[in-house]
Amino acid sequence: MNTVNTTTFQSKLPHVGTSIFTEMSQLAAQHGAINLSQGFPEFDVPEFLKGAISEAIAAGKNQYCPSSGLPALLEQIGALVDRCYRQNAAAPLDAMNCVTVTSGATEALWVAFQTVVRPGDEVIVFDPAYDSYEPAVELAGGRCCHIAMTAPDYAIDWEQVEQAINANTRAIVINSPHNPTGTLLKASDLEALQRLVTVYGLYVISDEVYEHMTFDGERHESVLSYPELFARSMVISSFGKTFHCTGWKLGYCVAPAVLTAEFRKIHQYVTFCTFTPAQYAVTEMLQSHPGHIDELAAFYQQKRDVLVKALQATRFNVLPCKGTYFVLLDYAAVSDKKDTEFCHWLTTEVGVAAIPLSPFYQAEVLKAYHRDHKVVRLCFAKNNGTLLKAAGLLCQL
Repeated sequence: MNTVNTTTFQSKLPHVGTSIFTEMSQLAAQHGAINLSQGFPEFDVPEFLKGAISEAIAAGKNQYCPSSGLPALLEQIGALVDRCYRQNAAAPLDAMNCVTVTSGATEALWVAFQTVVRPGDEVIVFDPAYDSYEPAVELAGGRCCHIAMTAPDYAIDWEQVEQAINANTRAIVINSPHNPTGTLLKASDLEALQRLVTVYGLYVISDEVYEHMTFDGERHESVLSYPELFARSMVISSFGKTFHCTGWKLGYCVAPAVLTAEFRKIHQYVTFCTFTPAQYAVTEMLQSHPGHIDELAAFYQQKRDVLVKALQATRFNVLPCKGTYFVLLDYAAVSDKKDTEFCHWLTTEVGVAAIPLSPFYQAEVLKAYHRDHKVVRLCFAKNNGTLLKAAGLLCQL
């Protein structure tokens, strides 16, 4: 039997190993720690949604649906986009030609990069950045140009971005509300981005999976609200985040028809179509319970406030959180350990699992800008009792 010679086999992603999210979740399980590391809700999906998917399965809606998505779901997504971001648009979004349902936001991101990135292209990403961007760019034959956001407010310096643009620059990736920092892009940021995209003929991939989780009256500035910007953009969203069902892997991409047509060419050879019963269930949820989305910000703000208030008695410095279900803690007053070492110690000795921030940075960027960056991320998509128990353990440090 022929076997692979591991000494000569060339990996397409030689620097990629087990993700920090998997690593810390496994460590938490091994030591019985409270897992505030990986970003998934502890609570269940809405009861109506559970009933709707059971009904869809029982009704025999279990076979392939159209590759682009169930038509009724595309219509509901279009209506949601119009309601949230396009109130002043001249015409409704052409959902049949501009929306594609995907097997999670991760698939949507991967296909989006495959759609716009060619061999030799450069894609600007902002560190700290979600870890799926760079592998997807590299698999498309491109490379990432990493630009650090300015700590502690994690703002983007758009003059620095313009200086980084060159003949090979193809696209810019933005993420708001931002994982892992919990920050939001402002209208001035979107206007600056729109100018760069227009002047230099670039594309935008906008990761907006936490779009409905903004706090303290702050508004999510979506690419979908800026017609000139949207004309060269692909916007990624996640029902898994919105409806607390991350394991269903249900996301979607909204893009102009010309980009959607290319996106769908690739999507059909990745998953062809996404879990049919879930599409029927989410369609019913959007039709019958639109209030869930409207109430999501208040729901998560309450959880953020429970955790932040409980952490006031600790030696951690809690950084501002304006969106997502993550909050950053500066632990400089607690330990001199590097963030990865600190998170391992926190999990094994204290009993609370967190995520270090350094894996969200390119190594060169980390060395240049954040050598002493003692910050970790906690997920507060948990029951209040879990949050208070974790805070109680952290108060003992």
